[in-house]
Amino acid sequence: MVVVRPVERADIPAAARVLQGGSFSPDDEHPDDVDAYWRAVIVTRSRRGDVLVAQLGEEVVGVCQVMVFPHFQRTGGWCCELESVHVRSDVRSQGIGTLLLRRAEELARSEGCYRIQLTSRNVRDDAHRFYRNNGFDQTSQGFKKSLVG
Repeated sequence: MVVVRPVERADIPAAARVLQGGSFSPDDEHPDDVDAYWRAVIVTRSRRGDVLVAQLGEEVVGVCQVMVFPHFQRTGGWCCELESVHVRSDVRSQGIGTLLLRRAEELARSEGCYRIQLTSRNVRDDAHRFYRNNGFDQTSQGFKKSLVG
């Protein structure tokens, strides 16, 4: 049985390893730096969002950061951005990602958000299909610019 819940400090190493396993730049993740990840959780929570984990049995197998912010559009309406949506590769296609998205949407709705959005790398065709199957419309092209290295 899968449970989706807010991350706890003890979950940080496992959640960071889930990120690392799904990342195109796994060396950027440092699962042992619990304090750094926990600071991100605290700030996210202080801004009405959260970091969610999917727990299968005793293991954290998925993660999703839910950020809530006032949008300058829609007369300052609340918007929700999802980041770091990852499910461990050995347990994909079992509904875990869908449960994470549902819980993220519940949080966004409870915070009065008019929209939930995310970006996904162009090469992640399976992820794009997954998001479309979960009600997301592919409406925009995303752009990013690294400010480090």
